[in-house]
Amino acid sequence: MSVTTVSSPVSRSAERIQPEGLWLRNRNWDTLFMTLSVFLVPIPYLFYLIGKDILHVDKDVARNAVNLAVALLVGGPHMYATFMRTALDEKFVKRYPALIRSSIIIPIVVVSLAFLNLPLLLTIFFFWASIHVLHQVTYIVELYNRRSDGKSAVTLWARAVDYALILTCLFPIAALKISQRNFNIGANDLTKVIPDFFFTKEGGVPWFFILMTTLFGVALVAFIVKTIREYRGGYIHWPKTVFIVITVAVACTMPALENLDTAFQGLNTWHSFQYLALTFYILKLRQQSGDLEGSNPMVSRLASGRNSLKLYGFSMFMLVGSLVLGVVVYLVVGLVDPTRTGDARFDTAYYTAILCFLWIHYYHDHFLFTDFDAVERAAFAK
Repeated sequence: MSVTTVSSPVSRSAERIQPEGLWLRNRNWDTLFMTLSVFLVPIPYLFYLIGKDILHVDKDVARNAVNLAVALLVGGPHMYATFMRTALDEKFVKRYPALIRSSIIIPIVVVSLAFLNLPLLLTIFFFWASIHVLHQVTYIVELYNRRSDGKSAVTLWARAVDYALILTCLFPIAALKISQRNFNIGANDLTKVIPDFFFTKEGGVPWFFILMTTLFGVALVAFIVKTIREYRGGYIHWPKTVFIVITVAVACTMPALENLDTAFQGLNTWHSFQYLALTFYILKLRQQSGDLEGSNPMVSRLASGRNSLKLYGFSMFMLVGSLVLGVVVYLVVGLVDPTRTGDARFDTAYYTAILCFLWIHYYHDHFLFTDFDAVERAAFAK
């Protein structure tokens, strides 16, 4: 009997996907999806500038068009891809039933704030989104740590330095803008809900900016010293180090752009692209090990192909929920508060439709980002 009739993916060891060397998957995959994908960052801002300065489209229309495009192409799919590993996965639901049930609280909070205090909603969103993006970076760094070649153990000090640099890189310039009361997301001035404590009084010292810059500077110096020691010792983890350097450089300078809404969409595009690649990779590893079939047979079938287009298509399909919610909110806002401008109504509808599911995605990822053996466990399962 021919072995080709055996349908189980785990029996075809020659076709197994396994991480190579220090890489999460291999040199080409990591370079494309984790590092060189950084070139996606300026694209949303370039399209915004083209619309505003070359096509002479109203700046708010150009901004909202970019927001919508990013949401449809990568932001929304990356948000819904989470649920293929959580809410749609029987094993996860049984392991974290309280997490799944408590998720219903998030849409209630989002809808309430969208109608009552949109600047407060956006302030919470911006802060949580920043933490989420940086949390993903530290998660990827830790996945790289698990791919260490054994020449030198990754010490607690080394981890602390890496994490300190990552968790402070986004805030120096952002702190300066907050100190100057110049922190707007689209048409919304977030300084209206930020305590006066963080602002610089006339003739005063911008203490918040100085504090965040000092913390970042100390972390940067420590990282440089650590990297030199690793290089001289012959045990530097090049994939991880390059990933950290590129991430810090982009995150540190991004808040300097005038339009923070679109600037953040650039970082969001890169973040979402990385997330989709990593999520689909983990799902395909689970599928080939046979672990996914028992807990999520539908997603297992989608992950069985040679590429991830079916998984991406399913993530896109789930966007219908957000689109329907957005249209409903847009119409309701017009009835409840007809004095709101069209852009204000769009912002309310857009952020309600997106944040209801996006915050659940953040919430669930705080659990997923503690599973540091996700790649190793699935790749080497017998």
